[in-house]
Amino acid sequence: MAEDKKQDTDYNEIRELEGLEPVRVRPGMYIGDTNTKGLHHMVWEIVDNSIDEAMAGFATRIIVTITKQGSIVVDDDGRGIPTKVQASGVTGVEMALCKLHAGGKFGDGAYKVSGGLHGVGASVVNALSEWMKAWVWREGKLFYIAFDNKDIYHLPHVGHPIQALSELDDATKLAEKEHGTTIEFMPDFSIMEKGDWEADTIAARLKQLAYLNKGIRIVLINQIADTKEEWFFEGGLKQYVQDINKDKEVLIPTIVYGEHEAELKAPNESNKKYGVKAEIAFQYNKGYTPSVYSFCNNINTTEGGTHEEGFKLALVRLINKFALDKKIMKEVDDKITKDDILEGLTAIISIKHPNPQYKGQTKGELGNSEVRPFTNDVTSEIFEKFLLENPDEAIIVIKKVVYAKEARIKSQEVREATRRKSPFDSASMPGKLTDCSCKDPSICEMYLVEGDSAGGSAKMGRDSVFQAILPLRGKIINVEKAKTERIFANEEIMAMITAIGANVSLEFDVTKIRYDKVIIMTDADVDGAHIRILLLTFFFRYMKPLIEHGHVYAAVPPLYKLFCGKQCRYSYSDAELEEHKAEFANQKYVIQRYKGLGEMDPEQLWETTMSPATRMLKRITIEDAVMADQQFSFLMGDDVAPRKDFIAKNAKFVKNLDI
Repeated sequence: MAEDKKQDTDYNEIRELEGLEPVRVRPGMYIGDTNTKGLHHMVWEIVDNSIDEAMAGFATRIIVTITKQGSIVVDDDGRGIPTKVQASGVTGVEMALCKLHAGGKFGDGAYKVSGGLHGVGASVVNALSEWMKAWVWREGKLFYIAFDNKDIYHLPHVGHPIQALSELDDATKLAEKEHGTTIEFMPDFSIMEKGDWEADTIAARLKQLAYLNKGIRIVLINQIADTKEEWFFEGGLKQYVQDINKDKEVLIPTIVYGEHEAELKAPNESNKKYGVKAEIAFQYNKGYTPSVYSFCNNINTTEGGTHEEGFKLALVRLINKFALDKKIMKEVDDKITKDDILEGLTAIISIKHPNPQYKGQTKGELGNSEVRPFTNDVTSEIFEKFLLENPDEAIIVIKKVVYAKEARIKSQEVREATRRKSPFDSASMPGKLTDCSCKDPSICEMYLVEGDSAGGSAKMGRDSVFQAILPLRGKIINVEKAKTERIFANEEIMAMITAIGANVSLEFDVTKIRYDKVIIMTDADVDGAHIRILLLTFFFRYMKPLIEHGHVYAAVPPLYKLFCGKQCRYSYSDAELEEHKAEFANQKYVIQRYKGLGEMDPEQLWETTMSPATRMLKRITIEDAVMADQQFSFLMGDDVAPRKDFIAKNAKFVKNLDI
């Protein structure tokens, strides 16, 4: 009987979540998480609404302000959110800010193209804000509405305005503009994790949006730092490519560019068509790694899709044809492949589509089949025009691609060695790898250890069930500068490829990795930092999904050990050392500064850096692939002058320099 009563009680406690309640109860379903990434996602949702107005041709400028109190203000000069009462019985403003799935993004709504799929952006931000305010300029009038969600214990009131939409008689504010919308919100830190706004992250996204939407002026005002940044790119994607290549030596001066609009037939709908726009820009540089980025409605499709496939197919076909016509390549030669045309290519493919179909929840890959032939045709038209009108530059490009093909063939045997019949065949593993006994990749981890000395301690101190050790001798080759055949002839590179077991480049398959965690463990000094960035450069250029799926980590070894009698404390920073010194202020203690991992015995290395219970690991992530690309090129590429200038300007800020 008691059990039946408990079941009845549980059943009676079930209630239906209404309005915006589900957002506050399960925020991760709407913005991914509640940490720094989710916090900034709130900004993107409001900004994207203003961008939608710009893409529709109604807004020319967007101003984002980080206020001194920590709120965010997004202002645009679009049409202004509709203020009239809708069929549902509430005003358009209330529908946009209070109702899920109630934007101009459904059916034949206000937007032909939108970055969002579900029309939930502004309402989700409202639900996750302590308060939100909106001003709307429309038809010569100024309207205002306000929301307050401070009382989190009365969820049914979430999203209900504390001040209903009303017309303001404010001559000063009314004179600011003729039409547009201003939204200000303060995140609710009872739900979101408390954190500061990352102005650099916001600036990077706004700058990217300015590139992708040429002719739109975007401004970021940071009242906390008292700074103002502004972006306006009349050249759009051409300037974007130019910016990505600024720290690279370009192969030819011309940036191939074109845009085209067409009415495409909707798949599975025989009589329906819709307008799609493609904008493409690309240029070759003298490097060996590709920088190809695709977007759909301003969303970075990190895993590519049909728009990117169409672009690459066109390049492969035309370069093969031109190479044969100009006798740069013989008919009997191996054909040029997608791998070959990508070497040294910087490209941006941007699609504006009214009905994008993405694969998966992350919008990482575009799936619309009708887009593939469309981008193929657009790329073919602009590239063929370039080849015919610029014969000298065309031959330089074709020769580079043919050389890439020859290098690929030379390195094929080496790369084939990375493919094994069984990913756990110990006979095919590199000799220096000390593998773990567990064969379940989901719990296995591999430490990439700097030097044989530290490698020896790591082997003795590890848990051999799930921890593998791969010692690296010295500094690996800088893949940002090296040719393909040199990279795959490098012993350290090949040892990592073989041990990880998922191949490289376009053939990399993240589902075949042998270890859930690949942990870089280097000394806490300048050389250790250099080795770490060399390894990250290799992973970013040749195993990017390994980083994107969260499998790459950096171990954090202690900097100091403080002895006081039989007690000891490990310090991972100077500030932590001061805390430990204060703890033993009236006692005699000895401080040991660790110069390298090799100074630790196996027990110390396990306790401080390898034990899951006590270690510190930093997961390596990519928030902005384009920015990461630029930073790797800047730090690791051939052009030395910008780095020298950077060092000269920033040398005074260096705090930890080995002498």
